[in-house]
Amino acid sequence: MATKVDPALRAQEGYVEDLATLDARQFAIAIRKLADSLSYGIDKSPYLGSGTEYVQSRPYQWGDPIRSIDWRVTARTRRPYVKEYEAPKSTPCYLFIDTSASMTLASGKASKYALALYIAGGLALACLDRVSPVGVIGAGERTMRVSPSLSRARVMQWLLQLRSHRFDERTTLGARLREVIPTLRERTLLVVLSDLHDLDSVKAIQHAGHKHDCVALQLIDPAEAGIAGAGFLRASEAETGREFVTRGRTRWSDPTAAAAALTRAGVDCLTLKADEPCAGRLREMFKSRGGAARGTR
Repeated sequence: MATKVDPALRAQEGYVEDLATLDARQFAIAIRKLADSLSYGIDKSPYLGSGTEYVQSRPYQWGDPIRSIDWRVTARTRRPYVKEYEAPKSTPCYLFIDTSASMTLASGKASKYALALYIAGGLALACLDRVSPVGVIGAGERTMRVSPSLSRARVMQWLLQLRSHRFDERTTLGARLREVIPTLRERTLLVVLSDLHDLDSVKAIQHAGHKHDCVALQLIDPAEAGIAGAGFLRASEAETGREFVTRGRTRWSDPTAAAAALTRAGVDCLTLKADEPCAGRLREMFKSRGGAARGTR
């Protein structure tokens, strides 16, 4: 007798084929478990918030709390010194979610869009756990821009709103990045969730990486990685309706080209397939970024 697995439990390791059938409560449980998985082992990562760290000792001034006295330095210099700590950082995070038509098509049980929304929810809750405000930008034709905040209710609101998707949107990822970057007053973590079909978006991410911490999560369908042309193949582009023809045995789509271009520009890029678990790979990537930020790179 086959055992039925709870979709929310199966989603914990990043399988997303059942997320479309989850109600709001089950969906919230699934992304909460992903957030817990991403949090494990990366507590000190400044890219998801950082703690208070010792910076230096300075001479005691009237009004300094007694508990902050550096007794070792005080004993050595015979003058009272106090420890200074770096103030807790709350790095703001913007999630750019590609809501265009190409994200909603799927050759299997899960679409790239479902995976993007699942990851966005997990990352948002993980950031909030570290007191890092989270905002979201819809990188399609619908209007969605939520400024970074620490409200969990607001995060769940836009997550549930994005669960209703369309099949006729064009990508505006490059344009959205160019609109938002000039408005950022401090260094920000920018996480892009897209299939990166638009070459203009790759250039925009490269430009954003000059001033901000950028992570590109490229989501691909299994068919995109495995289909090569044999003879002539006539098809149409999902977002514009533009027809094209491929010939010979050349690959009609190369999902590795965008990732390679971003990596050469110094942008962290991780490619994830919609039919494979993602939690472990995401956790390792953000863990390594935290180590690099602390001086190991």
